[in-house]
Amino acid sequence: MYFEQFYLGCLAHASYILASLGEAVVVDPQRDVDIYLKAAEEHGVKILHIFETHLHADFVSGHKELAARTGAKIYMGARAGAKFPHIDVQDGFELPVGNALVKVLDTPGHTPESICLLITDKAKSPQPWAVLTGDTLFLGDVGRPDLSRTHTPTELAGMLYDSLHNKLLTLADDVAVYPAHGAGSLCGRNMRAERSSTIATERLTNYALQIKSREEFIRQLTANLPTRPEYFLLDAEINREGAPTLSDLPNLPPISAPELHSMLGEGVVALDVRTGDQFARAHVPGSINIALSGQFASWAGTVLGLSARPVLIADSSEQLSEARLRLARVGIEDARGYLNGSVEAWKQAGFVLAELSQITVQVLRDRLQAHTSEVLDVRREPEWHAGHIEAAAWWPLDNFKVSPPEIDRDRPIAVHCKSGYRSMIACSLLQRAGFQNVTNVIGGFDAWQQANLPVQNETAVEA
Repeated sequence: MYFEQFYLGCLAHASYILASLGEAVVVDPQRDVDIYLKAAEEHGVKILHIFETHLHADFVSGHKELAARTGAKIYMGARAGAKFPHIDVQDGFELPVGNALVKVLDTPGHTPESICLLITDKAKSPQPWAVLTGDTLFLGDVGRPDLSRTHTPTELAGMLYDSLHNKLLTLADDVAVYPAHGAGSLCGRNMRAERSSTIATERLTNYALQIKSREEFIRQLTANLPTRPEYFLLDAEINREGAPTLSDLPNLPPISAPELHSMLGEGVVALDVRTGDQFARAHVPGSINIALSGQFASWAGTVLGLSARPVLIADSSEQLSEARLRLARVGIEDARGYLNGSVEAWKQAGFVLAELSQITVQVLRDRLQAHTSEVLDVRREPEWHAGHIEAAAWWPLDNFKVSPPEIDRDRPIAVHCKSGYRSMIACSLLQRAGFQNVTNVIGGFDAWQQANLPVQNETAVEA
């Protein structure tokens, strides 16, 4: 049996293909599906089946396009209410795939329609060897229970406890665990960086599986939930309908510097996808920097929203193509165009370029001791509680879509995150909001700790 995991780091998303005797199944496909077609061709198999473990909220799935290009059937949990041609599956449904067998486990909790897929390679053993757990069970964590329009977090957390203990934890210890997301995904809170595990390992090390009582599990799973990005519910609805093919997206038109200048005056967003250092040296005033080097798509969806129609600023056609694809993966499909000639064209047109200062953690320490600067921490709540700079104000980047932090707009403010990626996004948003004296901290909290500078610790929140 051929089995492969495809890991998309930008979205911390894992999808899968398995095949036997020429027949193939794809599970939880990403928006751009050519990778599965290429893999199938290379291994001489035909994609006949597509499974979605649930209606994904953090990315737009390619199930509809993959089905159109292969003739494959799509299978989903019966509670999904999918509005495209598909087969509803329930607990115990079995699909032979050559010498392999895919068995559906009904595992509501992360969402009402969530399923897991138990895989058996009958050519080797009659016993299951792996389970594809979707967003029900992660490595070190379980799915968050607050992404449903029809069920409360308390209801879903109770379902999740039952699914874990009555279904997944009844499997043999040596069954391999392959989830749909890894560290960095907002579908959970405490995921490890590895790409696979076993039931035994998760039974012993996953904090959520150590909680014995159903009531305590519900309490912990519904407490201190990370901010849910606005686009999550919208992506789930796109996936319920089935997204259009990427080839249907219109061409990205060039926009001149004078045109962009006028558009910015009307409130249009300019999205600069260059590196943070390039942005700091020179950028279009009011533009937002989300660099392609990090979790670009997730942060674009979080801070811009799916209704944003940004003008892209990039250094090359390759950057533009990559940005367009990655935006489409989360459902931002209607970009207005791109700045023709990038920032150099802006300068040549006679418009002023803005800058953003950056400082080391040693300089930040000196400024804090001299009381000449404030410091703003934009990391997420668990990171803040695990340790932070004593003098810091805290406003996680996830909250910037709602409102900027309530701090003095005129006083010097140094912004940091873990390593510098999120803080650069935050700095650009603060500049756009009218903050006059913003500085990015190079290397973020990691650099602060590596320099052995003092850290304020608090009692950690429950995982």
